[in-house]
Amino acid sequence: MSNLNFIWPLTGGLLIGLSAGLYLLLNGRIAGISGLTASMLGWTGGGQTGLAIGFVSGILAGAAIAFNLIREADVVITGSPVLLIAGGLLVGFGTRLGSGCTSGHGVCGLARLSPRSLIATATFMVIAAATVFVTRHLIGGLS
Repeated sequence: MSNLNFIWPLTGGLLIGLSAGLYLLLNGRIAGISGLTASMLGWTGGGQTGLAIGFVSGILAGAAIAFNLIREADVVITGSPVLLIAGGLLVGFGTRLGSGCTSGHGVCGLARLSPRSLIATATFMVIAAATVFVTRHLIGGLS
């Protein structure tokens, strides 16, 4: 199985691209997960609540199917629940502040050659790299 380790990421990437492309073609909207989640929770006035619920449910269902098929985790979460929740809230705040998340800017925006999305995605990547460097090398990792 180790020779086929690329299959799951490749399949996931193809499904993300396909779903984002179909969402844009069929609805004329960008498939940004932060915006869809906000719409699903009724935090935006877009009137697309049912569609957002379906899209986010599809993401969760796909993850559940992959988990049940793979049955082995490459990622082990060792952080404290408090830090994980705080990190999730900060990411959520940042996506609303930045008018989009990595899926909206990184997948959909870059595919549309959006300069704003290029800047946003570059910013995401630089901050992510700095965060990993600081937590792993300067403060020794948080748990």
